[in-house]
Amino acid sequence: MDEVRFPEIIRRLYEVVDELEGMFPGRHFTPDGHMVGSLGEALAAYYYGLELLTASTPGRDATCGERAVEVKATQGTRIGLRCAPQHLLVLKIGREGKFTEIFNGNGDRAWTVVKSKPIPKNGQHPISLTTLKKLMPAFLNQND
Repeated sequence: MDEVRFPEIIRRLYEVVDELEGMFPGRHFTPDGHMVGSLGEALAAYYYGLELLTASTPGRDATCGERAVEVKATQGTRIGLRCAPQHLLVLKIGREGKFTEIFNGNGDRAWTVVKSKPIPKNGQHPISLTTLKKLMPAFLNQND
């Protein structure tokens, strides 16, 4: 991955978003879904040394040694979980093409928060980035 070009491509993408939103006031062209997910997976593979699996593999996007890793990327305030990932990596991608690590640890910690809640229509239990950030210090202080 080209560490200079990748952020520039993301910045250009948002220039196009801004232009479209200017042309069509009231409409949102924010990148989401598969594109943001794939951007997050690419960043995770490069910066965390993960081996990516075939796209849309249920419950896992990559491996790190023997450990299955679910990568979630967002530009918003929450992510969705369908199941308890073995290891969960959550990245928030900014308009400038940089990312912030929100959560990096045992997926059961996040799943425990949402698993008893009603299942939304899309099948993904939402969990806020704020909640995930609060789970991180607890994770870092224990030997999981």
